Amino acid sequence: MYSGPIKLFHLSDIHFGLEDRDALAWVEQCIAREKPHAVAITGDLTMRARHREFAAATDWISALDVPVTVEVGNHDMPYFNLLERFTTPYKRFHKIERMVEAQLDLPDLAIVPLKTATRAQWRFPWSNGWVTPRALEETLAAIDAHPAGTRILVTAHHPLTERAPSGKRLTIDGTQAMEALAERKVAAILTGHIHDPFDLLQQTARGPLRMIGAGTLSRRIRSTPPSFNEILIDGDEIRVTARNLEHVATPDMQIREVPENAMPPRESDEPVAPVHAVPPVDPPVH
Repeated sequence: MYSGPIKLFHLSDIHFGLEDRDALAWVEQCIAREKPHAVAITGDLTMRARHREFAAATDWISALDVPVTVEVGNHDMPYFNLLERFTTPYKRFHKIERMVEAQLDLPDLAIVPLKTATRAQWRFPWSNGWVTPRALEETLAAIDAHPAGTRILVTAHHPLTERAPSGKRLTIDGTQAMEALAERKVAAILTGHIHDPFDLLQQTARGPLRMIGAGTLSRRIRSTPPSFNEILIDGDEIRVTARNLEHVATPDMQIREVPENAMPPRESDEPVAPVHAVPPVDPPVH
């Protein structure tokens, strides 16, 4: 039995192939020392879904001595082998397949996955999210199977924001998914993809939904240094701390709204946290 608050570590966008080794060593130490009750990794384990990147990612995750659930990100779908992408897209996760989209059940708390990364879409690029009817149905069924009063956290790779202020479509059918989760009083949805952390309350037609995003543990930074979220759940209270090696305060780490995509650097008109640590270009990927 657990006593006191439940502590979760929320990691995302590790991007092996462009991973930040110092950040990963620090996270390993934090997990080994603090023993969170669980770790949720919300996608993009790799940079280009190469075999060597998956080997490094799955070895690193396998060594974490805590319960782990892993979402699939758009960067984790095979890039260069379309046959594999369409027939066996999760093949390279085989070392950690038991953790992929795994539901975690903790005392009075369940972590339920929601798939947002797809093999293909009717639009291009395929990097944005899509909550398919089947994916939403599976998630809602998993939520509804829990006893009344169970606190529910949902994990996904893409934030569910469907439209950017510019009108650009982001996550297809994200609005419908947010409304369904809000109607079920989900405590929060944990996501990645953006590379900066956030903690926002989104109003929907069926009530509010808390959206919590983790930063990156890669060298593909946007406006803030590599980070992960520490989430403390104490009764109905959820406290989020964006932890980073540079000891930047959480309010300075968190962006004010979800930007259109996760391709650094930021454009001049995107909201920027007051860290301004954006590199002029992405590190090269060979």
